[in-house]
Amino acid sequence: MRNFLFGALVAVSLLLVFYFVSNRIHTTKSEIASSDLILKELKNVGKLIVTEGHFSEVITYKNAKKYYLDIFTAKKKALVVVNARVTIAYDLSKLEHRIDTKNKKIILTNIPEPEIDINPDIRYHDLEQDYLNQFTPEDHNEIKKMVLEQLSKKVDKSTLKTNAENRLLSELQKIYILTNSLGWTLEYKKYEVLNQDALQGILQNTFSPSK
Repeated sequence: MRNFLFGALVAVSLLLVFYFVSNRIHTTKSEIASSDLILKELKNVGKLIVTEGHFSEVITYKNAKKYYLDIFTAKKKALVVVNARVTIAYDLSKLEHRIDTKNKKIILTNIPEPEIDINPDIRYHDLEQDYLNQFTPEDHNEIKKMVLEQLSKKVDKSTLKTNAENRLLSELQKIYILTNSLGWTLEYKKYEVLNQDALQGILQNTFSPSK
């Protein structure tokens, strides 16, 4: 009888050990499969997102120099018409992350800043200049500087930046949806992404002008 009970106890113990090991192996395989899926999605997201827009600007450039004890003034001016192609790009190959398999977390450690490229086509109209105050390369540099400043303000106030951020958000949401469906957690630095609205809020704080 004792031998029977001892044998039964050993058998139950072996079954429990087998179940525990089998379950542990299954869990480990599931975690590996999940992390592989997430890595694949991160790789798919790691691309260049480019949003393009076109802007126009008209600037009147004026300059005056005084001569002969400020009695005589030499002036120059020009009407500057600008058509510009503007692109905003997010290079998501620069998206930095780490994977915490133990706690089932994907931590995004860095989201790349937008790369804004302004290519203006500058044309001069109604060019006027005095003999003693003619246009120089310095004037053209100053005009280009003014043009870029004005266009930058226009871009900031336009929907182009918002559209670019929405495209970025759309790509990052793919990571959130996958991690959430697999029972993992997505974090950006120390902020846990609880829902898609939270992800949008994190992006707005990341790329706000104060940053």
